[in-house]
Order: sequence, then structure tokens, then C-alpha cells
Amino acid sequence: MDALRRMNIKTPKQDFLVELNDTETAEAIWLALPFEEYANVWGEEIYFEIPVKMPLERGKRIMDIGEVAFWPDGSALCLFFGPTPVSQDERPAAISNVTPVGKIVGDSGGLKKVGDRSRITVERI
Repeated sequence: MDALRRMNIKTPKQDFLVELNDTETAEAIWLALPFEEYANVWGEEIYFEIPVKMPLERGKRIMDIGEVAFWPDGSALCLFFGPTPVSQDERPAAISNVTPVGKIVGDSGGLKKVGDRSRITVERI
């Protein structure tokens, strides 16, 4: 990607700005935008299926708070904002390796207010 790419994640209560990184997976997500899905909440992670199929790229399991990743096993976008059921400490942990694709700009704490099955809209900025 040449220029910095950003996307907006709209939840029922708040919008979150995400800066995408320079991976091929982030580019595939950018090209697939916009899309709408229903959120799944797993500990302090929100994930939802997106219309992207990509192999694992720069895979990792231990994430940073505010990090956004793609989970190839479920074709899902994952938003990490705290510990998950498989975390060993306060850091978020994915169930299996994910591809980091970006980071939420600013505070991701508002994601705690997103309920399971909430409607999520993701669009380009």
C-alpha cells in the first residue's frame, strides 16, 4: 500500500478509526470494504466474519490492546481490547494465530459496550 489506509468501524454506540498496516491481508480487507456484520463477543475481543479469504501472514497469538487482526480460520476481523478466555495475563490472546492488519487510533475501551450480535458497519475513510 502506498498511502496510509484507514477504515471506520461503526458500532451502535461509538465509531472506531483503524489505521491499516502494509500487509497483503490489510489490502484485501480494504478492497472488500464496505461490509456489515453482527459482532461476536469473546472475552474482551470482538470478531465477525468478513468477505475476505487470505492465508496467515505474520501470524501471532499474543496481541496488543487496540490491535486489529484477521483470523484466517474463521475469515473474521478481530478487535482486541483486553484479555480473552485464553489470555495468560492482561494482554489479549487469540484462539489461534491471526494476521495483524492494523490498530485502533485512540482508546479502544468503548468496545466493552458492544454487545454480542450488535450490528457492525466497516467502511473506508
